[in-house]
Amino acid sequence: MRDPVAAIDCGTNTIKLLVGDPANEPDEVRRESRMIRLGQGVDATGRLAPEALERAWAALDEYAALIRAAGVGADRIRFCATSATRDASNAAEFTAGVRARLGIDPEVLSGEDEARLAFDGAVRGLAAVAVEVREPALVVDIGGGSTELILGDPASGPSAEHSMDIGSVRLHERHVRHDPITPDEIAAVVADVDAALDACPIDPAVARSVVLVAGTNTTLAAGTLGLAAYDRALIHGRTLAAVDLRAQAGRLLAMSVAERRGLGWVHPGRADVIDAGALIVDRVLDRLAVATVTVAETDILDGIAWSLVR
Repeated sequence: MRDPVAAIDCGTNTIKLLVGDPANEPDEVRRESRMIRLGQGVDATGRLAPEALERAWAALDEYAALIRAAGVGADRIRFCATSATRDASNAAEFTAGVRARLGIDPEVLSGEDEARLAFDGAVRGLAAVAVEVREPALVVDIGGGSTELILGDPASGPSAEHSMDIGSVRLHERHVRHDPITPDEIAAVVADVDAALDACPIDPAVARSVVLVAGTNTTLAAGTLGLAAYDRALIHGRTLAAVDLRAQAGRLLAMSVAERRGLGWVHPGRADVIDAGALIVDRVLDRLAVATVTVAETDILDGIAWSLVR
């Protein structure tokens, strides 16, 4: 085994850790994920909330202990922050807190860098389970604060990428005031999503294969597969009909937050904002020319890890 690496992906809703050698998963890799909602209120205030930072520090204290126990050197750690910290005016406070706990500075990724890492992580992860991805391939990464569309060739990497400021947390906080979401609120979210897709230079219809990554997509996949509980091994690499995923999105929209939390495959920390996330999925799928999509459990976190072992 090569020296272990530690990759951290800090998004708007979750902070995830991968420790080990990504070439030897699952035997030599540990994964952790915490719902910290770092992007709480950022769309409205432009700042990271004090309580969100406290949740981040608690998760990072845990991760720092795991990284030390694995014997990972500081030169083998990469911490990448995405949408919430790109938008926050007090990002320097966040940087100082990360440095104090991990001994490194976080990288605040551009939307384009985020897209490239997500494409690499998704494609490598599917190749590991012998799932063919045809070119041009479209990777759709739906996060809490932003959504990335990445078009490329699995053999040579992305040829075009675009990051849009539409995400499950951002749009839920912007538009949703009722539980369950109302038709008027659905229309408001859809209007934002459609406007972003209309302005996007990447047309989803050009893709011959489509790969869905990140928590909103994989959660919808778990429901579509009829799983009793979320199981990444049963989700990764599965091909699903777009029409079935869209139907599952509609079922989630009709539920209250409490009803969603009662589903064994929905993480409690995602249950409130997955209404907006499901609508993003639905509108992207509506623009595809292919009837099926593939779901990948490997994403930007894996791309970050692979960047450390090249």
